[in-house]
Amino acid sequence: MTALQWRQVHAWRLAQHGLSARFPAQQHIQAVTRTGGIQAQVASASELALCGRVEGLAPPDVQSALWQDHTLVKTWAMRATLHLLPTSDLPLYVAARDWQHSKSWANYFAGFGLSSTQQDSYLAAIPYVLESGSLTRQQLADAVAKHTGVASARDLILSTSWGSPLKPSAYRGELCFGPGQGQTVTFMNPKVWIEDWQTLDPQQALQEIVRRYLQAYGPATPEDFAFWWGYQRGRAKKLFHSMATELEEVEVEGWRAYALRSTIPPIQSAEPLKAPQVLLLPLFDAYTIGAAPRGSEPLLAPAHKRQVYNLQGWTFAVVLVNGCIQGVWRSSVRRTQTVITVSLFSSKTATTTIRKGIAAEAERLGSLVGNAVALEYA
Repeated sequence: MTALQWRQVHAWRLAQHGLSARFPAQQHIQAVTRTGGIQAQVASASELALCGRVEGLAPPDVQSALWQDHTLVKTWAMRATLHLLPTSDLPLYVAARDWQHSKSWANYFAGFGLSSTQQDSYLAAIPYVLESGSLTRQQLADAVAKHTGVASARDLILSTSWGSPLKPSAYRGELCFGPGQGQTVTFMNPKVWIEDWQTLDPQQALQEIVRRYLQAYGPATPEDFAFWWGYQRGRAKKLFHSMATELEEVEVEGWRAYALRSTIPPIQSAEPLKAPQVLLLPLFDAYTIGAAPRGSEPLLAPAHKRQVYNLQGWTFAVVLVNGCIQGVWRSSVRRTQTVITVSLFSSKTATTTIRKGIAAEAERLGSLVGNAVALEYA
């Protein structure tokens, strides 16, 4: 069994994420592909996450990729949460989701009085009414009810501000987010601008998702993948077993997991960081979620777990030092300043070098949000 060290794993993961050396300018699509998506329920945080991985990228560039160029798409993906994905990869994620295997959706729709025939009409209506352009939730609800003649379809769409009634359409690749109208969200049909939509085999698509996951977050266990993807553990184990020829069990300082065989030499040759590398990662950063503490992994001391991952599913902004979480941070606006407040878990971490790294990161974030920054320690 191949033996690895955590310093090698952390150095390799940081490099894969574009966090130790950023991706070159104009490679934002590759950055999103490499991380397996950027979580996006907080839009400003997703912009900071992507800008932190690509040299010279600014939030307006991310917005242009979404709403003008359509090279990125915002939709529900892993764990049924909002993500930014490369538009070219959307058919892959749709096939891997294979939403029809979930019987719960039929029961969900039936709870609103939709018969099986009406459910089919509802799902067919959404991409049709979105072909003419983006619609607000209210406009979408009215258009679907009018097209289907089913008044309860309007009630279904408006029943919650959350996305549950619309997620099946997103999983089918027939709905995604559009440009906001002030504080009001809109929805679009991504198939309008995806000219060559390839229908993929669900099993093969899932295997490709596993490869991408392990290329960014490996080594990992089937349970780790199940958490990240939002999958049943038993099915994840079978999935890993189906890829046995591509995977190899490794040991990282006593912890056993799986890595793609092709990634083991690069991990072994990853150069550990010689000087402390300090990063301020935003809320819901892909690295914080995908490389979450597993077994004996020293990513985060157990005593501080709830300061980073709370019971309501919130993942806080973190201070990352050489790939390990050493604190959290938050931002607020006071008049003309953005105030960044840092809470380090241990006073031993507050060395001069690390404080300088935090100050440099705060300045970088200030340049991205276009505001003067004041740095405080809690």
